[in-house]
Amino acid sequence: MRNHDSAFASSSEPLFTAEPAEPAEPVEAADPVEAVQPVEAAGTPEFDLAALRADTPGCEQVVHFNNAGCGLMARPVLQATLDHLQLEAAIGGYEAHAARSVEIADFHASIAELLGARPRNIAFAGSATHAYTKALSAIDFHPGDVILTTRNDFVSNQIAFLALRKRHGVRIVHAPDHPDGSGVDVAAMAALMRAHRPRLVAATHVPTNSGLVQPVAEIGRHCRELDLLYLVDACQSVGQYPVDVEEIGCDLLTATCRKFLRGPRGSGFLFVSDRVLEAGYEPLHIDMHGARWVAPGYYRPVDTAARFEEWEFPYATVLGCAAAVRYALRVGPAAVARRTPALAARLRERLREVPGVRTLDGGAAPAALVTCTIEGWQARPFKAALDERRINSALSFREFAQFDFADKEVDWCLRLSPHYYNTEDEVDTVAGAVAELARSAR
Repeated sequence: MRNHDSAFASSSEPLFTAEPAEPAEPVEAADPVEAVQPVEAAGTPEFDLAALRADTPGCEQVVHFNNAGCGLMARPVLQATLDHLQLEAAIGGYEAHAARSVEIADFHASIAELLGARPRNIAFAGSATHAYTKALSAIDFHPGDVILTTRNDFVSNQIAFLALRKRHGVRIVHAPDHPDGSGVDVAAMAALMRAHRPRLVAATHVPTNSGLVQPVAEIGRHCRELDLLYLVDACQSVGQYPVDVEEIGCDLLTATCRKFLRGPRGSGFLFVSDRVLEAGYEPLHIDMHGARWVAPGYYRPVDTAARFEEWEFPYATVLGCAAAVRYALRVGPAAVARRTPALAARLRERLREVPGVRTLDGGAAPAALVTCTIEGWQARPFKAALDERRINSALSFREFAQFDFADKEVDWCLRLSPHYYNTEDEVDTVAGAVAELARSAR
């Protein structure tokens, strides 16, 4: 096995064949998207809930408890997306891009503000998984290299690790969970870091299959002490909690815009730390946006996270995402972090009172992903029954969470994920519908 004393230590062997990067043009931070107006605190201690719901057309149609899948877009987000499509139709795609270049640059500026980073460290991606695989492709894996992860990492990440094992001969080590059910055992994970000197440490902040919140900042402190490369999947936490990349101590972080950020589908982002950029990491497939072809025999990557992007962008989606992030910043990440998990806690409490319903979430303060099983029901018929009541939900299956579901001895679960614009009455409505259906099977 090849040990790595440091993921960032200088070596006589170059990481990549590309030449050092040229300084990139500075990106001017754009003004906030005009369509998104501040949300005044009224009606509740922190939210004008009526105004937020009026800003969300979907609230008139459904009881939406699938925010962990895809949040309902607010009107300014929808408008920003549609406006650019209309502009492209009116004057042409390249010309629309030129006309909206300042607003487009605000995607990077807004994500950077959300994460406590700089625009140069943010890359747009078509999804969180797209961002994640781009990040993985930049790591020069060799046979025997160790990827240290958790038993609750996202399914696509686990599959990607297995694919790397198949292709490059890496070893996958899963840190054990803490016996108290609070998530990964950080002390045990730190011991594995010291024992294996992993090429990569990877953790998912909030898994898709439960409300568990992993101690990613504690993991990050150990990675920093040992100078290990650290990748965090924040797909379910960004938009639900304040996420600060400096506090977490990660080198790479990925997320989507469609979930708790309430952006359009087909959008995500990658945070890339300065030390990763300075160490020369670049994606396996880099194009003319991320690099300059400076001579027939070589290219030079740009010195920002743009090296992880591609030349073609869905600019209407990018503008919709920027509007969604600005909207989230106005609502207030800290206020959202107080309300959204509290709604989930109320739902979890109601469901625990229902005979035949078993809630599955671990940890002292679970996130706004409420998972449960219902005695006497199969997965898809139960979801269909909720659909008939215009209640949006989601399902998770064992193939999404092999370790977790084996431990819990379940093959599927119902996932209910409220957000700050949902009401307490909706929580009670959903709990009542689950209780009614559970009674019908007994």
